[in-house]
Amino acid sequence: MQIEDIQKYPADLPVLVEDELFLYPFMITPIFINDSENMKALDLAIKKDSMLFVAPSKFENGRTFDEIYDCGVVGTIMRKVPLPDGRVKILFQGYAKARIIKPISNKPLEATVNLIEEEPLDNTKKEALLDVLKEKIKVLANISHYFSPDLLRTIDEGMDASRICDLVLNIIRIKKQDAYNFFILTSLEEKLLKLIDLIAQEIEANKIQKEIKNKVHSRIDKVNKEYFLKEQLRQIQKELGSDTQKEDEIKDYYKKLESKKKFMHEDAYKEIKKQIEKFDRIHQDNSEASMIQTYIETALDVPFEKVAKKKLDIKEVSKYLNNDHYALNKPKERIEEYFAVRELLEKRAIADKDGAKVILCLYGPPGVGKTSLANSVAKALKRELIRIALGGLEDVNELRGHRRTYIGAMPGRITQGLIEAKQINPVIVLDEIDKLNRSFRGDPSAVLLEILDPEQNSKFRDYYLNFNLDLSKIIFIATANDISNIPAPLRDRMEFIELSSYTPNEKFHIAKKYLIPDELKKHGLKASELNINDETIELIISEYTRESGVRNLRRKVAEICRKSAKKLLLENIKKVNINTKNLGEFLDKKVFEIEKNDGENRIGQVNGLAWTSVGGDVLKVEAIKIKGKGNLTLTGSLGDVMKESAKIAFSVIKVLIDQGKIKIPKKFILDPKVNVYDSYDLHIHVPDGATPKDGPSAGITISTAIASVFSDKKVCADVAMTGEIDLAGNVLPIGGLKEKLIAAYKADIKIALIPKKNYKRDLKDIPDEVKDNMKIIPVESFDEVLKYALVK
Repeated sequence: MQIEDIQKYPADLPVLVEDELFLYPFMITPIFINDSENMKALDLAIKKDSMLFVAPSKFENGRTFDEIYDCGVVGTIMRKVPLPDGRVKILFQGYAKARIIKPISNKPLEATVNLIEEEPLDNTKKEALLDVLKEKIKVLANISHYFSPDLLRTIDEGMDASRICDLVLNIIRIKKQDAYNFFILTSLEEKLLKLIDLIAQEIEANKIQKEIKNKVHSRIDKVNKEYFLKEQLRQIQKELGSDTQKEDEIKDYYKKLESKKKFMHEDAYKEIKKQIEKFDRIHQDNSEASMIQTYIETALDVPFEKVAKKKLDIKEVSKYLNNDHYALNKPKERIEEYFAVRELLEKRAIADKDGAKVILCLYGPPGVGKTSLANSVAKALKRELIRIALGGLEDVNELRGHRRTYIGAMPGRITQGLIEAKQINPVIVLDEIDKLNRSFRGDPSAVLLEILDPEQNSKFRDYYLNFNLDLSKIIFIATANDISNIPAPLRDRMEFIELSSYTPNEKFHIAKKYLIPDELKKHGLKASELNINDETIELIISEYTRESGVRNLRRKVAEICRKSAKKLLLENIKKVNINTKNLGEFLDKKVFEIEKNDGENRIGQVNGLAWTSVGGDVLKVEAIKIKGKGNLTLTGSLGDVMKESAKIAFSVIKVLIDQGKIKIPKKFILDPKVNVYDSYDLHIHVPDGATPKDGPSAGITISTAIASVFSDKKVCADVAMTGEIDLAGNVLPIGGLKEKLIAAYKADIKIALIPKKNYKRDLKDIPDEVKDNMKIIPVESFDEVLKYALVK
């Protein structure tokens, strides 16, 4: 009977989805139905008394047309049996392959399907290919378990090539996608050829598996023999009472595990217990035993039960921050606000602590007190402080831990930090987060996203431990020098607190109040044995250190203390007095921090203010003109941004010359018919050429130098400036204003020209010491800059 005699095609049929495998025509297969969508499709087929289209799903529980393959088998329901557990079992008989032409309904699945017609094949070729296939199947049957004798006989006697292909494909159980590729083939020749290749591959794979199994079995036999002999020896030793060490260790492990059970998550308990049981079973001479024992001891060292229980007290935090640090008012205020929010949330027992989920990142030049602030926080909270240096880190396993399959595997630095702290909620400082590296070993910043994300870090999985750790109780504080180097997704999870450079006055008070007493204590000196007067401290700051922070200043004080200790012992004196006259005996090398303004006005030389990762600096921009053809030469290791600024500056000056706003002396006009700027080549240089320089803040500085050269007017030596310029001559805002103005103050600059927008926005952040000793003038256009900068 032909299938067309039962139903005409194309036909609209209910679609039943099979999760496990592809069905083939002329197969009678039991199908178990336990979901509502398939049940509805079955009921619809019974109601319409129609055939049923069974299609395989691409993945488990896929129940939409996008989630199933577009081909399957058309067949009839032979029997339907309800089962006690609520499922329904049907006996399905397939008749023919079919393909979905058009979906009709999603609830239940119903579609228009049409039969897949196979292209006819010449009998001679078909018989030849079929003989090859049967021969390959016999070879495979001899080395595998796929084919029973009855099945092999059926295949050997069969002549229907298409049916034999379907039977073989069903038996060897290939992947769904591969089965689909065979299923939709309409060329019988192509199907036979591909199946012959597939059987050949299976033969090779089974040969290799058989060879490996033989080797493994012989090795297992040897290992088992050794194991039983060693086990007998162990039992003999046990009877003699000479080998109880391992049993004692295992008992100790179980005892430790049970004491920590109520503090750890269930998956952690199960994993550690499983490894202890494995260690108990394995022989101590087995190479794996030491690895398992190391894991157990490491996992049991994680301080699940040890929580710093001191309640948050904002007054205590404020007290420690103020006692340990001079100045830094804004950073201290922001840290106090952070802990005030946490304290309030704890007092009011608010569960969703979004306000406490902020990750603080302290950024600024080296030596300004970033790690020191974190240390004060840890002391105030009575928690351990753990520093994790991220500089140059490029292996993600350093943070997440190595899988135990590797030799030398160890837990990640976060887990090691918790074990070292002996607390589950310490303060962890992620030092130099801006200096992470990315390599073939992975991207550590991706792991940090999980560690620092409050929504994820309650279930952080260490690959070595193989269970989740709750990092949400840890207070993370990151430090960085330059936040532009931090990957954007990581920046998004942090709140930044800027620590700017110290002024000389602030350095003086820090040295007097903190550094000198601290170094005296470290070097075993009494306050009465060493005296450094105020004038000498100021001299050390101005002429012996070059930095934004106070790290080098501390080193200089330490050097003085060492030499003073030696002097006290060798010369048998009671006190060492350090003053400006004898300071050279204790400190030999002078390092001038910033070159002081010499007060001499020059043509083409302008004081520019620059920001660097170690604070502000005063850079002199020099310009000269040489007879030529209007070319621009730039030197001084300038970056792309400064080169662009120079080109813009040159264009702006050309426009001002054309408009007559910059007057050119007659002696410079070589040819009345040629523009003066086309008669000269311009050379712009920023000294200290070995140091790379870049950044959008030198526009007005370069423009002023060029204007001075062409107008033959000197630039006021007491003026320094910062600001970018556009082609219309407008002065644009810049960053790092505080560091730049502090640098200008150190260089004895009297007048600073800054963009008007910065004046309105950032002037409140400038220390009073700087504002009181320097005139800060806002400028909006380049015309105003020339008015203040050029000497009339």
